[in-house]
Amino acid sequence: RVRLVESGGGSVQAGGSLSLTCTGSGFTYSVYCMAWFRQVPGKEREVIASVDIYGDVTYSDSVKDRFTVSQDNAKTTLFLQMNSLKPEDTAMYYCAADDNHLAKYEGCRRWNDWGQGTQVTVSS
Repeated sequence: RVRLVESGGGSVQAGGSLSLTCTGSGFTYSVYCMAWFRQVPGKEREVIASVDIYGDVTYSDSVKDRFTVSQDNAKTTLFLQMNSLKPEDTAMYYCAADDNHLAKYEGCRRWNDWGQGTQVTVSS
């Protein structure tokens, strides 16, 4: 039911910036979680920033000082501002959603809906 579409990826030099956008639709519940994941070849997908049902953001240690997540007023669009990019940030970036009533009780953990991903490449 949920549809997520990422955009904004591209190629930049180290130290540069990129802004990613995730546009969501078809949410079943009035409260839900959204998150940004990334994955590099040969590695497992990792969550880099998640937004809980209250709008609080949790960042991974690798990006917390450089990346910033924000939402629109309707909380259906998720943004990712990436500054001071490093070659290690090169990855496919995905948007995900946890759209279920259990998130109120167990936190955000059922990442069942995903976007198609957008590639970010940082060169040195």
